[in-house]
Amino acid sequence: MNEIRIDVLIIGAGPSGCVSASYLHKQGKKIKVVEKSKFPRFVIGESLLPRCMEHFEEVGLLDALKDFGFEKKHGARFLRGDIVCNFDFSKKHTEGWDWTWQAPRADFDNVLATELVNRGVDIAFQHEVVDVVFNEDGTSVTSIKDENNSVYKIHAKHIIDSSGYGRVLPRLLDLDKPSTIPEHSSIFTHVKDTNRPEGEEGTIITFDVLDLDTWFWVIPFSNGDTSIGFVGKTAFLDSFKGSTTEKMQQLLKHSKYYYKRFEGLDFKFPPVHIKNYSKSVKQLYGKGYALTGNSAEFLDPVFSSGVTFATESAILAAKLITKELNGETVDWETDYTGYIMKGVNVFSTYVKEWYTGNLQTLFFHRPENQDVKRQICAVLAGYVWDETNPFVKKHDKIVKNLAYLIDMGKKEKANQ
Repeated sequence: MNEIRIDVLIIGAGPSGCVSASYLHKQGKKIKVVEKSKFPRFVIGESLLPRCMEHFEEVGLLDALKDFGFEKKHGARFLRGDIVCNFDFSKKHTEGWDWTWQAPRADFDNVLATELVNRGVDIAFQHEVVDVVFNEDGTSVTSIKDENNSVYKIHAKHIIDSSGYGRVLPRLLDLDKPSTIPEHSSIFTHVKDTNRPEGEEGTIITFDVLDLDTWFWVIPFSNGDTSIGFVGKTAFLDSFKGSTTEKMQQLLKHSKYYYKRFEGLDFKFPPVHIKNYSKSVKQLYGKGYALTGNSAEFLDPVFSSGVTFATESAILAAKLITKELNGETVDWETDYTGYIMKGVNVFSTYVKEWYTGNLQTLFFHRPENQDVKRQICAVLAGYVWDETNPFVKKHDKIVKNLAYLIDMGKKEKANQ
């Protein structure tokens, strides 16, 4: 196994890598997936958006996921004090899926990878990329270290980097650049949710907004566990003393709505603390490679966009590479970077305007404007390329302008 020759090397076996691999395998391309970890393995990103269901369906992975029985996600709830903002994915501007899943990624990713292995896709677990050299024509030679620390080489015509937080090619090719998203950090774990209420209250994904920069996520799973996590300014989370377990116990007291539900429950693993999680890159592709998902951009967990961007970019990269392998010309700047960045820019606006408070103003203003809510709901469902939606087409202005009008209206009432 010292030298392997293939069409496409895929780095990473998460949702992004599996979607790319499934598409390319169906096209009859010779591929290999290398995954540094042994599955199942823990990873964050446990809340999906309806948009990504289309990708799983297109590449033939949807049925295997349905069979597992993950918790269905029909929308999302945002709390701030006594005000509740519920988004129902069946009531959105853009046509498309009106539900998705909230799922422990160890199980979710394992279902995807196992389905591909059963189809004959070559996935090598515990194999790590240690070096890559690109030739002038875009072909590459990648050095891989296997589980026994032996090194072999893969000759590929293309590479898809779906390594997620591993960010293999950005690290090896010096592609990282500072993110424009504000610096926030998160601390999170899982609990056995023994105090979970019956009915929707016990299953709905919720964002408990504590202040402008700080919020608490609650993501219930069908197995009885719940993912809980806090997001806040890096300096704020660093101000809590002690171990991550002690920090999480202190933070839970800040959630008046959820504290009693999770008080005294044991954490299933020591809380993980990730600092300054937003990432960006200088370019999304190069001659012979494409970056997908979190290998390229990671914005913020507040709107659960990670997996959707991962699968959106994965299927697009696989389609464009298939065209090139078939002798067709591809304009990567327009067809890949241009397209993906349209969606990234929309979600970036929403993340930034969340932390300025403008988007929170729209969420929690009463009475609700149902037309505005349907349009925002389509964005939150992942349909960020639909320019019939004013909140997509005019994303860089509309949130700010509407928040301004609401604030001016409040001031006028106060002065009357």
